[in-house]
Amino acid sequence: MPAAPNEPVLLRRDDGPVAILTLNRPHAMNALSGELIDALQAEFDKLAKDRTIHCVIVEAKGRAFSTGHDLREVNSRHDYAFHHDLLTRCSAMMLSINRLPQPVIAKVQAIATAAGCQLVAACDLAVASSEATFATSGINNGLFCGTPSVPVGRNVGSKRALDMLFTGQFVDAATALRDGLISRVATPDKLDEETLALARHIASQPPQQIASGKAMFHKHMEMDLAQAYAYATEFMAGAIQSEDAKAGIDAFANKKPKPEWKGR
Repeated sequence: MPAAPNEPVLLRRDDGPVAILTLNRPHAMNALSGELIDALQAEFDKLAKDRTIHCVIVEAKGRAFSTGHDLREVNSRHDYAFHHDLLTRCSAMMLSINRLPQPVIAKVQAIATAAGCQLVAACDLAVASSEATFATSGINNGLFCGTPSVPVGRNVGSKRALDMLFTGQFVDAATALRDGLISRVATPDKLDEETLALARHIASQPPQQIASGKAMFHKHMEMDLAQAYAYATEFMAGAIQSEDAKAGIDAFANKKPKPEWKGR
């Protein structure tokens, strides 16, 4: 389904050091069309180079966060090359979230299914309305959610992920929080306020420590335990030498006011 006339499929606004990306295909339940995937990729590419932005929120307009890939677009072609290209671009976009220096928060106001659930899982954090629901529902349409299984499995573990993947059944926000698919739940009337407050708090932290710490965390999560400890030890020993860490430790040790972070 095409975008509404004269309406971009993705909107961006900045709130100080927080960038807010809004999926803007409400008429299509914010399905991840090729155009929307490419628009997200373009913004993530810009954000990767933008040191004035310290946190990113991904939100959506309408009655769905995202129902996944645009099945009308998928069904418009039947050749492997077309589908492989579309999925490759989507996977690259999801990986860009992992590789961004800024933490990325999904703000989930409603339903998130299939690749929409994948987008939630790919974000570093997720704040969901208590009314939001989640599913890897491709199996209900005859298709196992292969690419969504990658971040969902890493969020919730194999048995919970496979339960979602095999059944296509929905889970509510409380279950998603319990299982680790999301990080916080807010009432619908407080979702905007609480998500922005979280983003602003993160944005107020030392930016270089946040950026390098995010990269370190995602890397060590792919290692075995001994490798992870060795890698994290090297990271912390180096991080302690940074200007911000020295200032922060000195302020704590000597009961001084919290310093102004220099990003160094």
